Amino acid sequence: MMVRSLWTGATGMQAMQFHIDTIANDLSNINTHGYKKKQVNFQDLLYQTVRASGVQGSNDVNWPVGIQVGHGVKVAGTTPVMMMGSLMQTTSQYDIALTEPEGLPVRSFFRVTQPDGSYAYTRDGNFRRTSEGNLATSDGLLLSEDIQIDETAQYINIGEDGRVFQKLPGENELQEIGQLMVYTFTNPAGLTPIGGNRYLESPGSGVATEMVPGEDGAATMQQGFLETSNTDAITEMVNMISAQRAYEFNSRSIQTSDEMLQTINTLKR
Repeated sequence: MMVRSLWTGATGMQAMQFHIDTIANDLSNINTHGYKKKQVNFQDLLYQTVRASGVQGSNDVNWPVGIQVGHGVKVAGTTPVMMMGSLMQTTSQYDIALTEPEGLPVRSFFRVTQPDGSYAYTRDGNFRRTSEGNLATSDGLLLSEDIQIDETAQYINIGEDGRVFQKLPGENELQEIGQLMVYTFTNPAGLTPIGGNRYLESPGSGVATEMVPGEDGAATMQQGFLETSNTDAITEMVNMISAQRAYEFNSRSIQTSDEMLQTINTLKR
């Protein structure tokens, strides 16, 4: 039935449009610190069974295979690719990158406090010192209220284990002023992105576990570095070309179905 092929082709075009939208978002965030690109997953739609396999035919023989026709494709989900981006050295002593054990996916995050008092999680370590001496994101979300940097401090030192030290004028020894923690999830791909380089805990991600950096497989901290996006421009351009061609193939199936309907419509002439 040609009408079915029209709708099947339409589902393919909608799915490929969604794929293109996702690729465009990944490419637009290629310079976003800590950004994780998305992988689009597809599923085939419901099948119409014209003849079931194993049914006995007219010659008393069971048909070894059935006859089924599908109804297209749908987007099953988008999965963040939780692998580390490259590290970029900066000139700011307040920048911190989280470094996972080599070859392992991302599972550690910073925790920041939102204006309503709830917590959000981020891989963006682009922090700044507030007027009160706290470390905060560029939009003012506090990293830790317990760490107070003295206004006279000449510089701070953040160890791989998250301990924070400051150097005060006239003192030879560094003064320890606090401990930064990381927060891990059993399924970080299940976190809910809310924009602003932040995620929220969800039933799919599991509950956040507070850990000392570097212990039990948690990420370590690298002062003076930032994690870049893990989006690869060349790969995404290839994916975009592939999705564009698939979009064209599905549009062609609609055009072909339309031409077949036109042929049927002119048969009586």
